[in-house]
Amino acid sequence: MFKIVKREEMAEGTVILNEIEAPLIAKKAKPGQFVILKANEDGERIPLTMADTDPENGTITIIYMVVGKSTALFKTLQVGDGFQDVIGPLGTPTHLEKLGKVVCVGGGTGVAVLHPITRGLKAVGNQVTCIIGARTKNLLIMEPQMKAASHDLKVCTDDGSYGHHGFVTDVLKEILEKGDVQLVVGIGPVPMMRAVANLTRPYNVKTLVSLNPIMIDGTGMCGGCRVTVGGKTKFACVDGPEFDGHEVDFNELMMRLQAYSEDEKKCYDEFCTLQNAT
Repeated sequence: MFKIVKREEMAEGTVILNEIEAPLIAKKAKPGQFVILKANEDGERIPLTMADTDPENGTITIIYMVVGKSTALFKTLQVGDGFQDVIGPLGTPTHLEKLGKVVCVGGGTGVAVLHPITRGLKAVGNQVTCIIGARTKNLLIMEPQMKAASHDLKVCTDDGSYGHHGFVTDVLKEILEKGDVQLVVGIGPVPMMRAVANLTRPYNVKTLVSLNPIMIDGTGMCGGCRVTVGGKTKFACVDGPEFDGHEVDFNELMMRLQAYSEDEKKCYDEFCTLQNAT
């Protein structure tokens, strides 16, 4: 069992932080990599990118949004409880090098994924500006951590309740127009990543996105996480999760993510009904 040693509810209880004992993973994990977790014997395998690692204490941090049955089951686990399985580190780490001016853009729980990448880019000598956003102030996560991980943090909310009133792409456009941006990293909901990639394309700025398609084994064997990048089939679990945003077929990705939406909603509703009954 991989014990939960810290638990925090964020974004009005819709986003959960778990710090988990996993010393071997914590020792080897690098920015951009992920783990696959399973709550119990009958649970679903869920891929989540690590928001942080602590090799000294032997822990990893995952942050997830409650959107279906499996993440609702995860939410029931408290400090002292544990996950039956935590497998990792998986995926290809982020390539970190000194490029100059870098902009990291995060939305929703994508901010958690972006955190170790932003910190890593700063550590190798880049001048890092970070833009994070949410629909409203109460749904914003990890603002202090992202401020520490970057040189300049800009915050956006769709409803204007905090920071810039508008989308992260509004602020990104202003920065791109000033020039000298060598790299943009965009991580968040698929529509947001697509908008970031579409915005940076005319400026010819390299843009990385992190994809989280349907995934089963996480080792490249099942093919469930296939995505089309540059006209070729790639497996997000081994070829990614990061890809050139200008080459990703986002329309196909969105269609595949919605393939089981009705079944997922049914399972979630049944789980919630059962939980309320008990």
